[in-house]
Amino acid sequence: MAELSAIPGLAELWQRTTGDDRITMAIVDGLIDQTHPAFTGAKLTQMLDVWPGGKALGRKAAHGTAVASVLIGRHDGPVPGVAPRCRTVSVPVFAEGRRTSQLDLARAIELAADAGAHIVNISGGQLAEPGEAEDVLARAVRRCRDQGVLIVAAAGNDGCLCDHVPAALDGVLAVGACDEHGRVLASSNFGSGSQLQGLLAPGHDIPVAVPGGGTATMSGTSLAAPIVSGVAALLACLHLQRGGKPDPLAIGELLRATATPCDPATSSSALTVAGTASPGTRHEADLGSGSRTGSGAVCARYLNGTLNITKAVTAVTTSADTPAETPAVTPSTTPAETAAGLLDAAAGPAGENAVTAVALSCGTSPQAQTGCGCSGTEAFTPAPVVPAPVAPGAVVAATPLGAGAVTGVVASADQAVPAARRLVYALGSLGYDFGTEARRDTFKQLMPDTDIDGHGVPANPYDPRQMVAYLREHPSEARPLIWTLNLDLTPIYAIEPVGGYGPGVYERLVDFLEQQLRAEDDAEFVDRISVPGTLPGRTVKLFNGQHVPVIEVNLTRGLYGWSVASLAQAVVAECDVPAHNKAGAVPEQDRLGNAVAEFLQRIYYDLRNFGATSRDRALNYAATNAVQARQTLAEALGRGMALQNIDVEKSPYGRPDSDCWDVKLRFFDPENGKRAKRVYRFTIDVKDVLPVTIGQVRSWPEA
Repeated sequence: MAELSAIPGLAELWQRTTGDDRITMAIVDGLIDQTHPAFTGAKLTQMLDVWPGGKALGRKAAHGTAVASVLIGRHDGPVPGVAPRCRTVSVPVFAEGRRTSQLDLARAIELAADAGAHIVNISGGQLAEPGEAEDVLARAVRRCRDQGVLIVAAAGNDGCLCDHVPAALDGVLAVGACDEHGRVLASSNFGSGSQLQGLLAPGHDIPVAVPGGGTATMSGTSLAAPIVSGVAALLACLHLQRGGKPDPLAIGELLRATATPCDPATSSSALTVAGTASPGTRHEADLGSGSRTGSGAVCARYLNGTLNITKAVTAVTTSADTPAETPAVTPSTTPAETAAGLLDAAAGPAGENAVTAVALSCGTSPQAQTGCGCSGTEAFTPAPVVPAPVAPGAVVAATPLGAGAVTGVVASADQAVPAARRLVYALGSLGYDFGTEARRDTFKQLMPDTDIDGHGVPANPYDPRQMVAYLREHPSEARPLIWTLNLDLTPIYAIEPVGGYGPGVYERLVDFLEQQLRAEDDAEFVDRISVPGTLPGRTVKLFNGQHVPVIEVNLTRGLYGWSVASLAQAVVAECDVPAHNKAGAVPEQDRLGNAVAEFLQRIYYDLRNFGATSRDRALNYAATNAVQARQTLAEALGRGMALQNIDVEKSPYGRPDSDCWDVKLRFFDPENGKRAKRVYRFTIDVKDVLPVTIGQVRSWPEA
C-alpha cells in the first residue's frame, strides 16, 4: 500500500475532519522521536513520570515512532497519519534493555485513562488466553471500559489460532491485519477472543516514520491497530461536529458492526504472506483451505470482517446518536498465574534496503520469554531517508536504516519534559531486593554467621530474620537495599526515603519487615503497609531484571503498618456495640469485625491498585482509615444488611484548590431482595501527600 489515502473511504473521511484537539488518543508503545518532521506541530505529550525517557533510539523507539506516525503524522509531511489534529498522549512503556510486564502494561493503561484519553492504542501484548491475563491487567482494561475509554489492541503476528492480551480481553477492540486488497496477512492471529471482538484493517507495507528523520514501510497488526484507532478518533470528531457527546465504546462496537464480512467464495484462497510467522505456530497448511476444511476455517481469520470506513461514517452521519450500544460484558476476574512468554521486542531493521522479517519472539521460544512488547513478527522495509530539519541547538544524524541499531537524533530536543510529580498512596506488603549480584554478595560477606543448635551457619541475606537482625545492629546498611512495595509477590514500587526524615523512614521499614515475620495472632503482626510519597520519574532495576518506579518518601507521617484482624478489632473497640445479643446469635462485635475485615479484603484483592490516580488514593486511604467507616458499618449491620460493593467517584462538592472524592459503600439485605439498598458516603481530599477525610458521613436509601 503506497499511502493511507488509498484505504477505501479514508480520503472522503478526511474531507469531513482530520481531527479535533478535544479528542485525546493515547499511544502505549515505545518512545517517539518527536523531532521527526512527521510530528511538526503535533499536539503530542510524552508521559515520562513513571518510566525513564532517553533518546528515541533503538528498535522499540523505532516501533513507537512508526505507530505514532500512522496515527498522527502531519498531512503535509513525509508520512501522513490518520488523525493528525487530535491531541495525543504517549506512554512509553516499551524501552530498550528492559523487560515489560503485564503489570507495566496495566500501569500504562491506567495512566493513559487518567490523562483523559478517549482511545488507547496498544500495538503489543502477550501471547496468552484471556483467562491467563494477570488480574491487574484485566482490571485496568475493565476500568477503561467502565469509564467509557476504548482500547484498540493488535491481535498479534504469530499466524496462529491463538490470542493476545490485552487484545482478547473483554471490552477491547482487537485488530488483525490485511493487505490493500482485503486479503488477510498470513501472520495475523485469529484466536477466539479476537474473532469475538475484532476486525481486520490494512497492515501491509504501511509507510512509517523512522527515528532520525527517515521513512520506511512496515507490515503487521501493529500498524493496523493505529489505523483503526485513528478512524475511531475521527468518528468521535464527527460526533463533536454534530454537537453530540462522543461515545468511544459505542464507536468501537459500530466499527465491528459495519465491518465487511468475509465472503467464503472469494476468501478461501486469499492469504497474503507478509513476514514470517513464529516457529511452532499453526499456518494455513495446518488449517487447510476452503477446499479441504471448509470456508469457515479461512473466514475465521477475518474475525468480524474488514474495516469499512464508508459504512461507519454513513452510520454516524445519518443519525443523531451512535446507532449502536456497547453490549454488557462480564469480564473474567480469575487471577492469573505468573506470566511467561511476554514479548519484549519491537520491529526493527534487520537488513540493508530489503524487506526483512524480524522475529519478535511472541512467547514461542524459551529465550524470548522475557517481557511484553510489540505484537509479533513484523516486516520492516527501509525507504529513502527524508532529512529532518535541524532544530536550534540540535544535532541531527539522518542515517539510512541498515543492520544494527537505528541511529537518529543526538540532542536533547527529543526529551519530553517530565510531568509534575505525581502523588502516590499505595498499599501492599514490604520486601527488599539487592539489584545486583555484587550488592547481594557484599551483604553476605558483611553479615555475621548464624548459630543454629550450636552450629555456625553461613549468613543468608535472603533470610528476612537474619537481615532484620543485621540492620538492627547496622542501621546505615538499610540504605543500600532496594526496598519494594509488593502486590502479593509482585513488586510495584521501589521505596526510597529522602530528606531529613530519611533515617526515620528506614527505621520504620525495618520495623515493618520484622513485624511481617511475626505470628498472625501476634498483636504486632503486620500484613499490609501504606506508603505515601511522590513519583520523581525514575525507575530502579531489580535483581530479576524488572524495572519498577521509585516512590520518594520524605515523611514518616502516613507510613502505617497493620493487619486486617488488628484493624478490624480496633474499629470494633471504637464502636459502642454490645458484646453479646440474643442467645445463639453471632455476637455483635464479631459481626462488626467480620464486616470490617470484608471491607478491607475487598479493597486489597478485588480493588487493588497502584495508588497513583486520585481515585485510587482515595480508595486506599479509605482502607487505612477504616475507623472513618466504623459507624457506617455498625449502623448497616444493625439493619441486618451486608456490604454489596464499594464505589469511588469524583465529589461534586469540594473546597477551593482541593481534589475531593466520594467513597460510597452500598449495602443490601441478603434475606429480602425487594428491600431498598442503602448507600453511605464519605468524602476524601487527596490534594496532599497524605489524604484526609472531610465532612460527615451521609446516608440515603436506594431503590
